[in-house]
Amino acid sequence: MSKRITAYLAPRGFTDELVHELGGKRAGLTVRDRLVIKPGAPEHPAWAQNIWLNPRFLSLSSIDDGVRQLLAMRQHWFLHSVGNHREAELIRDRLPRFRNRRIPFGAATPEASPGAWTLWEPGKILASPECSSPFPNGEVHFQEDRENPPNRAYLKLWEAFTLLGVRPQPGELCLDLGSCPGGWSWVVGELGARVFSIDKAPLDPAIDRHPNVQYCQGSGFAPDPRHMGRIDWLFSDMACYPERLYTLVTRWIEIGECRNFLCTVKLQGKPDPDLLARFKAIPDSRLLHLSCNKHELTWVRLENGNFPDWMPAQA
Repeated sequence: MSKRITAYLAPRGFTDELVHELGGKRAGLTVRDRLVIKPGAPEHPAWAQNIWLNPRFLSLSSIDDGVRQLLAMRQHWFLHSVGNHREAELIRDRLPRFRNRRIPFGAATPEASPGAWTLWEPGKILASPECSSPFPNGEVHFQEDRENPPNRAYLKLWEAFTLLGVRPQPGELCLDLGSCPGGWSWVVGELGARVFSIDKAPLDPAIDRHPNVQYCQGSGFAPDPRHMGRIDWLFSDMACYPERLYTLVTRWIEIGECRNFLCTVKLQGKPDPDLLARFKAIPDSRLLHLSCNKHELTWVRLENGNFPDWMPAQA
């Protein structure tokens, strides 16, 4: 009986970070491009864009045999090619076509997502009928708004709200720290929530005029949770050292005046695994890499830990 394995897909450019988080060379990892195989049951590292939950190797005698074996497991598949590209494409082209369309913001996460497979080497497929993310390769592709937001940072909030299945509701009070030029304030204001937007630099004029956005010039670290009153969401996409962000959010948690948090952990150089572990250890929270993130992670804390089932707690 073969031992259980799990396959983890790293974000583009961050395979080393995923390998380190999974334990490095001593963990018995096998790395092929962005795909990392580790013996054992699934873990939930922050640097995994998608997790292949129950992968298995299939030996195939021909292209048709590979197609037959995949279809015996499930109907729809998404190829993540790591080599042997031409042969892999021949198999893919004989499978039912899966269209990975761009979605409008507000669309629900897919109820059924395709399995993931790759041609590991000639004559051998690695296939997982189930994955952690409801989106192929863990990547969410939106029908973008190229007119209203002042930059593309708004996509991080769109992706986070889509994955979480929760978002600010009309009338809720939100704090956007370090908000310039205002992409996140725009998203939250468009949802009908009230946004108190704080930055030393001014907002984009169109965002400053938004009826649901109130701008205050100042440091994102200036608001004192003891004096702000109860808020529903705290947002931060500001550039700051992760240690400073950790101190800020834990202070708000200690005071107990904020229900939900969604913050970008900006990383300078090599990530500090001990600090990232401290973010993970905050109750009712998750640390993850959105497909819209760059050299950064997103930390989320939801009231009562109300995360979707496919986003389990992290060790």
